[in-house]
Amino acid sequence: MSALRKGGRARRRRANRTPVARRPADRSGGTAPQLGGTADRSGGTAVRFGGIGDEAAPDLAGQLDALEQLGWREMELRTVDGVWIADMPARQVTALARTLRRRGVRVCGIASRVGNWASDITDDHRREDLELEALALRAAVLGTTRIRVMSYPNGTGLPEPEWRRRVLARLRGVAAGAHRGGRLALHENCAGWAGSSAEKALDLIASVDSPGLRLLHDTGNGIAYGYDGFELLRRTAGHVDHVHIKDAVGGGPDTRYVLPGAGDARLAESLRLLTARGWRGVWSLEPHLATRPHEGLAADGRTDSGFVAAGRALTALVEREVLPHSPGWRLVPGGLAQDLPTPRPASRPAGADAGARAGTDERAAREEAVTDAR
Repeated sequence: MSALRKGGRARRRRANRTPVARRPADRSGGTAPQLGGTADRSGGTAVRFGGIGDEAAPDLAGQLDALEQLGWREMELRTVDGVWIADMPARQVTALARTLRRRGVRVCGIASRVGNWASDITDDHRREDLELEALALRAAVLGTTRIRVMSYPNGTGLPEPEWRRRVLARLRGVAAGAHRGGRLALHENCAGWAGSSAEKALDLIASVDSPGLRLLHDTGNGIAYGYDGFELLRRTAGHVDHVHIKDAVGGGPDTRYVLPGAGDARLAESLRLLTARGWRGVWSLEPHLATRPHEGLAADGRTDSGFVAAGRALTALVEREVLPHSPGWRLVPGGLAQDLPTPRPASRPAGADAGARAGTDERAAREEAVTDAR
């Protein structure tokens, strides 16, 4: 067969192969986190601490100041000066990105209003589509791939099967668009069809079946929505790409948010579960002590926003109740490092050394014979 015909067949075989889906790159500092991924053996930060900026202050200066006090370098963006990132003029977003880079702060994600507590599954989604288009451009400028979404409340009382059908159809489109653009849509366990049930969250992931959709686990939402957040995480952890940190007591309309470790959200157990799985990524603080957008409450930037106190409580909780149960993990500036054991060299087969020596001796004898012949 001629080389030309062989080359033509090889090209046709390559063209017919099913493309392999790749995980989008994470422009916030490395590849997208993976459960069980290999940690940096030189002591790199496997879990990075950060927070949603407007939980600390409305303005960027106050948000950055809170992170600076904690020594953290990861910020999740929702609003600045009360303006959602999707609504922010492009020039302002560019200036925001420059300021963050100058301060050494990475953007670990952006909150959208897609499917959130203020929406309904029966809404016209054209406004959300415009928001997603705007966020795609802004995410690129800000250097992140992650956009938070939810799965739509059902205020109009659709039958559950129809609610599910509409949610899946909608989020298939959202995930497909995210994947095409090299981004991740992160579904949070909050308002919406798949928000409070492991079965539904797993159904969502399986039914959408897209590398553009992963889960965002909020440790404290179970208290407000009436389920065990730890059990939800235990069953869905393999699909969790990002974590929100909060704690609470009470439940339902009587929910009261407290410092990490002071509530009933089984926070320490959740964090131990993640370290035991070798999870990598960002633990993003959302304490809700002063800022609760669904209640119209916003921090004013003063100390009593509680963000810095919550950050320090999280660090203390990790040191007191997580690390003693997490061999190989340790606190480092801005997060946690995982020191994996250095792999042993592959064992050599029995007799390999003797064979190698015999081969060396044989080569030496041949070289000596050649020299004598000359």
